[in-house]
Amino acid sequence: MASPALGNAEESSTQNLNSGMENGSVSGTNKTCPVHASAGEEAKRSFRKGIPRHNDYVKISVPESKVNRLPTEWWKTIIAFFYAVFNLVLTTVVITVVHERVPPKESSPPLPDKFFDYIDRVKWAFTVTEINGMVLVAIWLIQLFFFKYKSIACRRFFFLIGTLYLYRCVTMYVTTLPVPGMHMNCAPKLQGDTQAKIQRVLQLISGAGLSITNSHLLCGDFLYSGHTVMLTLTYLFIKEYSPKSFWWYHLMCWLLSAAGVLCILVAHEHYTVDVVVAYFITSRLFWWYHTMANLQTLKCSPNNYLTNTWWNPIFNFFERNVQTSVPCSYSWPITFASTCLKNPCKTYSMVQSSREE
Repeated sequence: MASPALGNAEESSTQNLNSGMENGSVSGTNKTCPVHASAGEEAKRSFRKGIPRHNDYVKISVPESKVNRLPTEWWKTIIAFFYAVFNLVLTTVVITVVHERVPPKESSPPLPDKFFDYIDRVKWAFTVTEINGMVLVAIWLIQLFFFKYKSIACRRFFFLIGTLYLYRCVTMYVTTLPVPGMHMNCAPKLQGDTQAKIQRVLQLISGAGLSITNSHLLCGDFLYSGHTVMLTLTYLFIKEYSPKSFWWYHLMCWLLSAAGVLCILVAHEHYTVDVVVAYFITSRLFWWYHTMANLQTLKCSPNNYLTNTWWNPIFNFFERNVQTSVPCSYSWPITFASTCLKNPCKTYSMVQSSREE
């Protein structure tokens, strides 16, 4: 009598088990069981609901690392400044020496230049070059004034400008080119008058070596172009240390730089090779330096052939403690104390506030 009932119970339990297996995971497949999944989700919901109910907790702030990855190190910037000043003064001395060796334009006419063959000289073009250069330098100084990491940017600018003018001293001294145009009027040669040469050096320094200030009347400083160096380098620094989204700002500075470089050739103040070599050396030195400075793995990599440069020890001295790329952050150069701007207030944790209440 009990066997039919027992058989019916076994059949019903078997049917329930089979239905559960059909709804759950099947062997040999990667499907998850919805029963367990719903239980897990329900546990998460209950946990989330329970969080806002317990407000008696203390927020513990994890202290940041005390290591400054972008130290100012102004003393290194001062060293870089004197390095740049020394090479700029050395350039004026070399120009004064080379001027005595420039052959007269009557006996050594200008060398053939393809650009001069197609473009006639424009008298006022070189004035545009120097005005553009002064505008770019002013823009860079204003941008640098508000730049947060100005000590690092100044250090790099001083080192690169000093190195470029050191290279220029070498190229001017080893090869003296004739004047690029018959329009150039060179100052008379001094023939060993040391005191007069010193006065010429001081005149060049006082007028920043610009023709617009009537301080540059010497010849021989053709290879390579110092004006191209300044126009190119200031633009590269302006672009590097400004937000990438300021495309209009970069375009304006690029137009000023490109127009200034082009006007050098239009004025026939330099040979085309002078401008090309100046741009190539300036841009490559800037990119090499910043590649090594921004990629930390290159500083100690044995496969980095850029470390074979003669200035690599100086680079390591300046960039040893700079452990990351310099972000484009700006701030007011003069900071005020917080007490002058707002009333001081105390901050309490939630436990302290609840206890006081």
